[in-house]
Amino acid sequence: MRVRTTSAVAGVSALLLLSGCGAADMTRQASPFAGARGARTVTLSVQSWVGAQSNVAVAQYLLEHELDYRVDTVQVDEVPAWDALSQGRVDAVLEDWGHPDQEKRYVEDKGTITPGGDLGVTGHIGWYVPTYFAKEHPDVTDWKNLDKYADRLRTPESGGKGQLLDGSPSYVTNDKALVDNLRLNYQVVFAGSEAAQITQMKQFAKEKKPFLTYWYSPQWLFEKVPLTEVKLPAYKEGCDADAAKVACAYPHTPLKKYLNAEFAKSGGRAAAFLKKFRWTTEDQNEVSLMIADDRLTPQEAAQKWVERHRSTWRPWLAS
Repeated sequence: MRVRTTSAVAGVSALLLLSGCGAADMTRQASPFAGARGARTVTLSVQSWVGAQSNVAVAQYLLEHELDYRVDTVQVDEVPAWDALSQGRVDAVLEDWGHPDQEKRYVEDKGTITPGGDLGVTGHIGWYVPTYFAKEHPDVTDWKNLDKYADRLRTPESGGKGQLLDGSPSYVTNDKALVDNLRLNYQVVFAGSEAAQITQMKQFAKEKKPFLTYWYSPQWLFEKVPLTEVKLPAYKEGCDADAAKVACAYPHTPLKKYLNAEFAKSGGRAAAFLKKFRWTTEDQNEVSLMIADDRLTPQEAAQKWVERHRSTWRPWLAS
C-alpha cells in the first residue's frame, strides 16, 4: 500500500489494529512528550498495517525495558507523518514505503528530517489471486488474460465488471489508473481497511471462490491464504512518475526509517537505538502473526519475540 505517490495509508493505534478506524489529523493531535527537553521520552508514529505495528511494538518494548525510556505512540497517516516528523510532533517513523516528494522537501530542502537507515525489510505491492485458482487456471497470472476471467470475478459491488479488491481508499495504490490504462474490464472495490480486506479474502478462501486482490508483502496472511502474484507490465524506473498514466507493476521497495533531525542529534541512546533497529521479513512476520492471528497484544507479541531473539536485538543497544 505504499509506493511513490502522494496517497496515504490510514493509521490507527496499536489498540485499534484490526478495527479499520480512521487516523488522527496530526495538525490537531500530537504526543505531549514529543520534543520535551531533557525528558527520556520517545514518540513513534504508528500506521494501520500489522507489519508497521510490529516494528513499533518491538522498538517500544526495548526502549522501555532496556533503555528506560517512556514511549508514546501517535496514530497518523503516512504522508501526514512527514509533516508531524518535520514539526517534532513525532520523533520517528519506522516503516516508510517511499515518498520522494516528501523526502525532497523535508530531507533535502528543509533539513528537518534525517534518514534513519534501512529497516531491513523489502516491501512489494501487487495483484494476487488465490493459489488454488491459479493452479486451476495458470494463465490468470498474466494480466493480459484477466479479462477472460472478469465474469467469474464479478461481485454485486463491481457493477457488472470483474472485482479488483483494494483495502482503504487512503492506501497508496495505482490500481484505478492501472485498470484504465491497461483497458481491463474490472472495477476497483475498496474494502475500507486492511482488516475488512483480510476478512473478505479469508471468506473467499474458505468457500474456494476466485478473487483478484491488491496485496503486499511482507504480510502474515500469505501463511494462511496462499496467494499467487499476477504479472503486470514490468516496472521500470520512472514508470509510475505520473499517477494518471501508470501502466506498470509496483516496485520492490527497501523500507526505510526516518527521524526528526533535532531528535537524531540530541535523542541520545534512543536515537542511536532506532538507527540501528534492523530486522528481517521473517522477524516482522513472526511478530505480526502473533498479533493478528494469535490475538496477542502488540506488547505481548513483542515480549515473546524479544525473549526468543536476544542475539538479534542486543547489537541495537550497543553504544
